[in-house]
Amino acid sequence: MSVELNHLLKTAAKGLISRREFVGRAGALGVSAAMAGALLTTAAKAEEPKKGGILRAGMSGGESTNSLDPALAASEVPFTVNLLWGDTLVDVSENGEIVPRIAEEISSNADATEWKFKIRQGVKFHNGATVTPEDVVATLKRHTDEKSQSGALGIVKGIAEMSSDADSVTLKLVAGNADLPFLMADYHLIIQPNGGIDAPDAGIGAGPYKVVANEPGVRHTFEKFADHWDTTLGHADQVEILVINDNTARMAALQAGQVHMINKIDPKIIGLLKGAPGMSVESVAGRGHYVFIMHCDKAPFDNNDMRMALKLAINRQEMVDKILGGLGSVGNDFPINAAYPMFDDSIPQREYDPVKAKEYYDKTGHDGSPIVLQVANGAFPGAIEAAQLFQQSANAAGIPLEIKREPDDGYWSNVWNVAPFCASYWGGRPVQDQMYSTAYLSTADWNDTKFKDAGFDATLIAARAELDGGKRKAMYSELANTLRDTGGLILPMFNDFVAAKRDEVGGWFADPNGEMMNGRALAKCWLNA
Repeated sequence: MSVELNHLLKTAAKGLISRREFVGRAGALGVSAAMAGALLTTAAKAEEPKKGGILRAGMSGGESTNSLDPALAASEVPFTVNLLWGDTLVDVSENGEIVPRIAEEISSNADATEWKFKIRQGVKFHNGATVTPEDVVATLKRHTDEKSQSGALGIVKGIAEMSSDADSVTLKLVAGNADLPFLMADYHLIIQPNGGIDAPDAGIGAGPYKVVANEPGVRHTFEKFADHWDTTLGHADQVEILVINDNTARMAALQAGQVHMINKIDPKIIGLLKGAPGMSVESVAGRGHYVFIMHCDKAPFDNNDMRMALKLAINRQEMVDKILGGLGSVGNDFPINAAYPMFDDSIPQREYDPVKAKEYYDKTGHDGSPIVLQVANGAFPGAIEAAQLFQQSANAAGIPLEIKREPDDGYWSNVWNVAPFCASYWGGRPVQDQMYSTAYLSTADWNDTKFKDAGFDATLIAARAELDGGKRKAMYSELANTLRDTGGLILPMFNDFVAAKRDEVGGWFADPNGEMMNGRALAKCWLNA
């Protein structure tokens, strides 16, 4: 490594220049963008963490209806909150590799129908109890209960039997699944004492921080858990999340130093942040996607001609350009992109076609009454503007789309998964099976398009057990095409995860698995001053 590059790398790792600036300067030294990103991630991890202080985040995606029950987490703040006080069996690294957490060893039989997780010894819950294999089994069983309303229901339904012994948990599956460890990293599956059966919203877990104050929709504060087993997490003495759903107010809080990091940067203000002293914009391409979802079991969306008309009536490239500011890519009405293993890039890209959209709409015999799309600012950054663009392009095709604005507070409990046509977003998942099982399996509690297709279910389950990579990829292609052509998902764009931080924040690195370093920025970062 040249002297110039080494100095540049140290400067960036300390937060003195932004990631984007580092990549640009490294490019001038002949280093590719991919290599520069990898070097910076390695340097950030190698930097010696600083201990102490209060690390604060200003976040969009918090509501007064939020709960500490991990099963119910559906937006950004609960996602981040729960990963501060809780931990899962495993995690997924920024490189897509399984990272042991509460489970320290994983093994399976030859056909991936039986998996064994050896539970790490001496891990403590915040109440002083030791995490046991029985706690793990109880946790997983709670999420199999439909009454839990768990976002992981579609995942755990594939487990036929669960058992524990002195130091391990054994899971026997309905059918083989080579991706099961990735599914166990799902952020809903936080291990709780006795599975959280007695008090699912108690906020007692084995994470790096203990809950001090829980004010949903306002603020959440935490203190370091002295007995946490993992010294690589929890560098600050205290952590605080301020719920700031307004984009302008969130940026102002960062600029004023009231918070050290913020999530969900509106593309319209990225230019302002880039030029501001003492802070940097951090973006990474991943699997997240902004969507409009139709309930396939409710009129007029129970008619596939109507669903196809609306899919053809949206200008995807316009949205990527105007809503994302180019920080993303066009979608194709299925939730998988090139960030996933076994992605089929031969599937034709759906384009805006007002003529064909009108043909499909006319076939429905619809009476011409308004088709109501419910949307809130908090659905995703630029959601209102995206809906307005959709309305314009649909109206040009003769489709009477009408926008109904909803309040941010309560949107994820009162509108999403309830209203027949609304805006939403997904952060994506590490593997295709997890994404499909969570949101498109007929029995999944988070099947927010109410898409039910027995053939789709059968192919998804068969793909889990298929160990031949070529055959498995073909199955995933079949799933993609089925959902693209008959599902209730309109996916115009995959978004980059865009956050911003102050320069005194150390340890930040790009993680394509989810926003804010896949929900662990507050646990993995520290304050340099």
